[in-house]
This record gives sequence, structure tokens and C-alpha cells, in this order.
Amino acid sequence: MADFIKTQNSFANGEVSPEFYSCDNINGLSCLENMDVLAGGGISRRSGLRNVAQMSGPGRLISFSVSNDEDYLIVIADYHMYIYHNDILYQDLITPWPYSALGLLQYAQRFGTMIFVHPEYQPRILCKNKNSFDLTKFVFAQNDSNLDIYIPFVRFDDSSNIKITVGTHASGNNYATFTTNSDFWTPDNVGGRLYLLERQWTITQYLSPTQVVAYVNGTYSMPSGPVSDWREAAFGNRRGWPCSITFHQDRLVFGGIRDWPGGLWMSQVGRHTNFDTGTGLDDEAIFVSLLSQQRQQICTIVSSDNLQILTNSGEWAISSKPLTPSAIDIRQHTSVGSYCARFLPPQQIEGTTVFVSGGGCDIRELSLDDLGEKYNANDLCALSKHLINSPTDLSYNAMLRRLYVVCADGHMAVLNYNRSLGISAWGRYLTDGRFISVCVCGVHTYVITKRDNGYFLERFDTDYLYDNTGFTYLCRASSLPLITSKHSAKKIRLRQVSARVINTKSITINNQDITLSDDIFDKPSGYCGDVSVNLLGTMDNVLSPLWTIETNASYSLTVLSVTVQGWYSI
Repeated sequence: MADFIKTQNSFANGEVSPEFYSCDNINGLSCLENMDVLAGGGISRRSGLRNVAQMSGPGRLISFSVSNDEDYLIVIADYHMYIYHNDILYQDLITPWPYSALGLLQYAQRFGTMIFVHPEYQPRILCKNKNSFDLTKFVFAQNDSNLDIYIPFVRFDDSSNIKITVGTHASGNNYATFTTNSDFWTPDNVGGRLYLLERQWTITQYLSPTQVVAYVNGTYSMPSGPVSDWREAAFGNRRGWPCSITFHQDRLVFGGIRDWPGGLWMSQVGRHTNFDTGTGLDDEAIFVSLLSQQRQQICTIVSSDNLQILTNSGEWAISSKPLTPSAIDIRQHTSVGSYCARFLPPQQIEGTTVFVSGGGCDIRELSLDDLGEKYNANDLCALSKHLINSPTDLSYNAMLRRLYVVCADGHMAVLNYNRSLGISAWGRYLTDGRFISVCVCGVHTYVITKRDNGYFLERFDTDYLYDNTGFTYLCRASSLPLITSKHSAKKIRLRQVSARVINTKSITINNQDITLSDDIFDKPSGYCGDVSVNLLGTMDNVLSPLWTIETNASYSLTVLSVTVQGWYSI
């Protein structure tokens, strides 16, 4: 047997999947639970969770920032919107959305206004006034002279062969009966608009699948025959409402609807409720439809240096600057595809856009190449796929350089990421219960948890070493299997494990408990130095970790490096 001394002074790759255990160039761990990787490569116990409020049920968290020092946390629950400021309930608003609809709810904020969109609901505007918030319906701008609204109109595929016969109606000269040559109308058409005979018409009554009653504000000339040149309002109960939203170059951008999933509608510049394309002047509205060999369903849109369009089958970008109707440089850059079954808000991290891929099994980073011409979709969790299990929410804390990803099984995958220092470390957060939602508001990270006694709104707090009102949690780190002199060990005999720690009062190394009390070391904040345990025994399971460091005591724990001594054979 040969002697070995192996020191690991960097854990920069975090917890890695078993298929990488035989790689000798990875500064990783086989387990990283409730611990974070520090900028210098060491590991430290995560912050505890401070209770903010008990909730009546599950919800979803959204941040609303008015200014650098005025942040509001929005908790959207079943038909309610609870707004918190400085961890105190500020306002309770009634919403049209049941909890079951919140997965597809998207939003975009500009100054003191946030607009919410959902494919089955008319968009809503949340506006911050002096002392309160208002939630109102999004209303398109109106032409005061003829009461037309500036909503986009399109011809849908299923209406291409539909012709409309216009007939009189007993209600008066402003009304008409629209009869189609085959079944077309549904009750959802009521309240929707058509553009026909150079007029906007509002459907007021459904009579049958081939007949409706419509109203026009003004006079019209009766056509001599069936009309084939007509269009429908792009948005409404019949065709669906916008699925995604952002602001870009002072335009409000809507992406995709149920019946036109690849459509992209952009408002006039500075007039965010006006979608009139007019005559194609530079500041007028724009309509783009994504065309490719595959059907494109827009999942979300992101305003970055370019307008990024994430679809179910690829990543597109519009790079035009300025963006005008006559100058639209749009193309597909990558073919990864995004997750569409639920809105998982893309995060801006160090100049890149981080999103969940279509399979819901990895996290991608959309970034421009060195020439600034083409996007790449790099895999951020290539070493740690096992931690990403059907994400349900994600948020990024820029101050901590930490990405939080809530997964369907209730744990939270956490990425400590600092590209300049070579830190890209995934770990796992667990609590007594399940994580439901996560959001970074200002500098704080909030979560909704489900525990045995209900649902709670909680905040990570560095002064807390337990969760909520007293739940202890285990923090643990385990090494990778031994590789030394570029060989994988076949049999190992351990002699000693030493850990270099700072500000630590209690630690367990390979099941041996060590209490570093203040009486012995006279360090109120904890002991700083080396802690060792002597071990005797042979390891035949070569995939077992050499060491496991853990604690569930309510004390801080920071480990800078771990050294193992012993013998091995190959």
C-alpha cells in the first residue's frame, strides 16, 4: 500500500453527478446540502429562514421595485394579491386569477407600473400610486373621433376560407347580421372585434355557429356580395390573450397567443397601449411572425442588448437598433428550446440570460460570442444534472451571486456563480417541509414553504441558524472518491481527517462529534484553526466519500479546506 496526503482547498464545482467521480480535475463534492460555496472556494452553512407571515395557502412571489430603496414583495395566491413592504403587509388586492392559473402568469415592470398577462385572461395593470396600489384591466388606446381601439388585427389560419355575408338587423343602422359560409362563430366571439368594410365592428350577440350580430360606430355601405377581406382582433376571449410580455426600446412587446403562438406584437414607441401599425413609420407599431420549419411557440421574451425570444424549439433575437418596422434583423441562434408548461422567469446574470430548457432538466446561459454576433446556450448544470428536477420557480440574488431554483420535489437547487473567480457550484437546500416559490426582492431572498402546520412566507437571514420558528436543519458536505497520482484507489485505509475551519463551535467529521466551546478556545464567534479526527479502518467501497463534515446544531460552520491522510492500493 502507498501513503497519501490529499488536501482539497477549493470546492468551486459544488456537488457533482456520479458520472464525474472519476475525473481528477474537478474541485467538487459528492454531497453539498444546506451549504454554500464561498468566493474563495470554501464552504459555509446557509442562512436560516426568518418567518415573515403565515399564509392561508400556496402562492407565487414577485418583486416590485419602485426605486433603489423602495421594494415591495408581491405574493399572488388564490384570487388575491398580498403586497408586503419591509416584511409588513401593505395591501391586499382582489385578482381574477385562481391559484391553478398562476403557473402561466407572466409580467413586466416599467417604473411604477407592472403589466400581467395570461393566455386566458385580459391583461391587468398594477400601478403604484402615492399611498396604494391599483389593479385594473389593460385597455387599448382609443381613437376619440370614431371610438376605434388601437388593437392589432390578423387573419387566422382557420378563417382563411370564411366569407361573411352582411345583412341588416332590426336593432338599427349601426347593427348588422354577419352570416358565414360554414360554422365559425362561438360564444367567445361576443365582445371581440372584427375589421371589415374598413370599419371596426364589435360582436354583440351570438346566434349560431354561422351567425352573429355586430355593431359599428358610424355608417357603412352594404356590400353587394360576401366579404372575404376581413380580419379579427389578435387578442380576445376567442383567440386568447398575450402569453408573454416585456418592454424593449420603449415599446411594449406581447409574445404569442393561443391561436397564434409564434406572433410578436410591439406597440408604438412611447405609446404602450397603441398597437396601430399605421403606414409603417419608424415609431409605429410592429407585427412579426416567427417562421421556421418547426412550429414556434413563444414561451417568453426578454429585453437585453437585443430582444431575445425564447420558444419551445429555439432561441431567437432581434438585434435592430433602433427597432423600426422597416429594419427588423431577426434570426434563430440556437435550438435548445425553453420550458413552456410553466412560466419560469429568465434571470439576468453577469450580462447573460439564464433560462430553463424545454425538458426542464437543465439550466442554460444565453450569451453572445466574442464577436457579439451569435448567441450560444451554454449548459450551467452540466456537472450536476441530478439536482435539477422539474423546476417550478427560480430567482437570482446579484449581491450574493446566487441562483435559486425550486424543484417539483420540494428541494431547492442553488448555484453559487462567480465567473471571474471560477466558481460554478451547485448544491441543495432542504428544509422541514417543501419549498414552493422563491423571489429576490431588493437584497433579500424570500421563499414560500409548506410545513406540517401550514404555508409560510419566510426570508433568508444571516442572523438565523434555524428555519422559521425553531426548525433545525442538517448541513453536510462529503468528498468525492479518492483519486491520487491519477489512479482510482481500490482499497483505502484512513488515518486522519483534518478540516481548517473559521468561526465554528460544533462539527461532526466522519460521525465523530467535536464541540469547540468558548470555554476552551475563548472565541465568542467560534474557533478558527484546524480540527482533526484520527481514524482506523479499511474502505472497500471505492465510491464512498473519504470524509463527511456535517452539523445540525444551531452554530455557524465554515470550512476552508480538508486534508486526508492514509494508505491506498490500486
